[in-house]
Amino acid sequence: MNIPNQITISRIVLIPLFMVFLLVPFNWGELALLGATIPVHHFVAAIIFIFAASTDWLDGYYARKYNLVTNMGKFLDPLADKLLITAAFVSLTGLDMFPAWAAVVILSREFAVTGLRLVASGEGDVIAASIWGKWKTVSQIVAASSVLLHNIIFEMFAIPFHTIMIYVAVILTIFSGVDYFVKNKHVLNKSM
Repeated sequence: MNIPNQITISRIVLIPLFMVFLLVPFNWGELALLGATIPVHHFVAAIIFIFAASTDWLDGYYARKYNLVTNMGKFLDPLADKLLITAAFVSLTGLDMFPAWAAVVILSREFAVTGLRLVASGEGDVIAASIWGKWKTVSQIVAASSVLLHNIIFEMFAIPFHTIMIYVAVILTIFSGVDYFVKNKHVLNKSM
């Protein structure tokens, strides 16, 4: 197994660790940062999440730079992304830290585009990631990270950055989903 695929698998392996720190109420107290407080276990979960999310860039960089793109990597990379995002948004929704409606919109789009990719694959087509899909992923990671960090950076300025990022993530999620279906409507037409 090549290095990019190992990096991708490490992202998947980090998901249970992230969830344990996020969901188990360790009694480690609170951390005061920049005028806000955050439970220490949420801070640790946020660091794990941000590190895991950053491996998405790293595995892609290595795969392209050293020509190590494999079919396994093409399968595992988007799967790892979706598992990490799903774990974050479902867990945060369960903790009443993330709106359920936003999680449903985001996860519905992820399932719909994955379904479209499966149909395309069955027809022999490959649907590459679009620039909107990449911006969508970045916005989702930033939204989840800011919620995980209890908006600590912007709390002292009374800016609801985490709420703004939730709306940005939802808008980009919807837009990128529509973009995928419009640009690949031929896939659905072929399969009917």
